Amino acid sequence: MTAAITRPSSSEGSNADTSAWVRTWSASPQAPDNSVSCVEPFENATLRQVVRVSGGGHSIRIRISNEYGTAPLTIGAARVAIADSDGGTENGSGQAVTFGGEPTTTVPTGAPILSDPIKLPTPALSRLAISLYLPDRVDTCTCHGTFNALGWIIPGDTTALTSLPTDAAPLPAQALITAVEVRPDTPTKAIAVIGDSRVDGIGSTPGADRRWTDLLAERLAARGGQPLCVLNQGIGGNRMLADGIGTAALARFDRDILATPGLGHVVIAVGNDLVFAFAPRTEETAGFLAMFPGAPVTVDDIIAAHLQLAARARAHGSKAYAATVAPYGGSEMYSPEGDKAREQLNTWIRTSGAFDGVLDFDAVWRDPVDPTRIRGDLHMGDCLHGNDAGYAALAESIDLSLFD
Repeated sequence: MTAAITRPSSSEGSNADTSAWVRTWSASPQAPDNSVSCVEPFENATLRQVVRVSGGGHSIRIRISNEYGTAPLTIGAARVAIADSDGGTENGSGQAVTFGGEPTTTVPTGAPILSDPIKLPTPALSRLAISLYLPDRVDTCTCHGTFNALGWIIPGDTTALTSLPTDAAPLPAQALITAVEVRPDTPTKAIAVIGDSRVDGIGSTPGADRRWTDLLAERLAARGGQPLCVLNQGIGGNRMLADGIGTAALARFDRDILATPGLGHVVIAVGNDLVFAFAPRTEETAGFLAMFPGAPVTVDDIIAAHLQLAARARAHGSKAYAATVAPYGGSEMYSPEGDKAREQLNTWIRTSGAFDGVLDFDAVWRDPVDPTRIRGDLHMGDCLHGNDAGYAALAESIDLSLFD
């Protein structure tokens, strides 16, 4: 089943310069708050994190963020290697990471930093182990709340270790690393997805790369042709119009999407505004909904937000796509009024012609017996988020020719 109802024209130019950087992995930075269980503070510790790239190349560089930090961030040493299956590294693949030719750096408060280029042949869909040694106390860590990668905290400078020591403790959130960029061997473009928890993969198996964006990357790699990187810029609980969990999508769009090296395609998949606006205020939901202040929104408000993001993507030379909002009947957030608004928005997304393609995730997930609900075999048990099978169904539904 293909979920796209339109396809882009063939007029899109190709990235002819294979020396140009293309983003191949990403995680949207967030401020640590009560929605992000990031262990803090860090001091005299190494953070080792494993991320899977989507597209490959002959060199990489790493983006580290102190955007939500409250003090300068010192990196005492850093190293990257091809990861093995146990959090260790493949023999001979380790490379020191430098910054302006130096092995250490201080990242200013509120800023990101890019590493120097690292000559490390990195195949598509390979996993990288990135180790950062933090010699000084880090009280406020820029992080990402839904931890779909694997990571550990290790005392001292252990960046050069090829295997995990016994005192490595699990890291419960993505920390400091927000992107990996690659110099490809052939012309490559990036597909960047801005979204909420269903993009971020809540309900999928942690550390197994089972989000629909991960599986889309696998499908694209398997079909051949022009390589395409797939970037997940989802934040669980994110909204388009107002902050709540993470900066609002309209506000973070330039940073998380338009600043993407090699950007060719943008997918808009944020559905929380209407869900939260119409959610019933009960004793069970009151605490959660308190994290989402602001005036109620309408379908027209969300249509206008979609049009803004599509216009900004096209002004940047990229194609713009939108995903319909999947059902959520049976969850604590459900209300008949909210579901009616969701259907109105979905009808507009499908029929307006405002996008270069539509990913009809509602059609994929809805239960034919009760279309207000997700099919029972496709959600994690909360009637709201997918499971591995649910996200696989979304990935399989996407017409790959949209991105030709």
